[in-house]
Amino acid sequence: MTLATLTDVLATAAERTKAVGAFNVFSIEHAEALVAGAEQAGTDVVLQVSQNAVRYHGALRPIGLATLAIAEAASVRAVVHLDHATERSLVDQAVELGFTSVMFDASALPYQENVAETAAVVTQCRAAGISVEAELGEVGGKDGVHAPGARTRPDEAVRFVAETGVDALAVAVGSSHAMTERTAKLDLDLIAELAAAVPVPLVLHGSSGVADDEIVRAVAAGMTKINIATHLNAVFTDRVRSVLGDNPAMVDSRKYLGPARDAVAAEVARLLTLLAS
Repeated sequence: MTLATLTDVLATAAERTKAVGAFNVFSIEHAEALVAGAEQAGTDVVLQVSQNAVRYHGALRPIGLATLAIAEAASVRAVVHLDHATERSLVDQAVELGFTSVMFDASALPYQENVAETAAVVTQCRAAGISVEAELGEVGGKDGVHAPGARTRPDEAVRFVAETGVDALAVAVGSSHAMTERTAKLDLDLIAELAAAVPVPLVLHGSSGVADDEIVRAVAAGMTKINIATHLNAVFTDRVRSVLGDNPAMVDSRKYLGPARDAVAAEVARLLTLLAS
């Protein structure tokens, strides 16, 4: 299959009242696991390279090109998505490399500045055939600057989409980034209200802290893209710990990274099946 835009896979999901899973790439093993899981489930998938991952690797190009190559070889539709970019220069690089989607996050700016910056990114990316996700209403846990109790106002969301032209909107409805326990309670009434009012698909960030049954209810209420990162990191790390604990003399990293990759692939398949059920 060829690379897909976020707009295409979200449109398919929305038609079926389903959701698309979006998972973060930190290494080649992660990208391979995400595609393997999607192939097991037979569903579309979004591979996300975050601004923090770029900082970890020192540049977007190496991890970006590796992720693109893995996605291009997938037997399912795969989106390669720049996640939570706050720097326009990073958007420029993603466009140049051939990413099919970007999430530009200017949510920390005053409303009018957020609109102006996001609209400029939409103009740039649309000319290159790239989808744009943006954020309105802070989602908790991101570098300590967002309040977990923040909520997106439907009237403001409608206005923001109209003024920016974004293809998808991340909204604040009760989730929080980097949670290691799945205890978040979502405002399902607000999700339904937003879904009825906003003309583009809604995105749930911070879904690692949301239990399976709550995610299912969120999708039924109107969420179309579900972002999960920390939960899969825990799966990966737990498997590495287990293998090394059983084999303290092991030094070949392939022998513990491989099982960790397989564990993430299995969990991705399970999650994607849940979202498509």
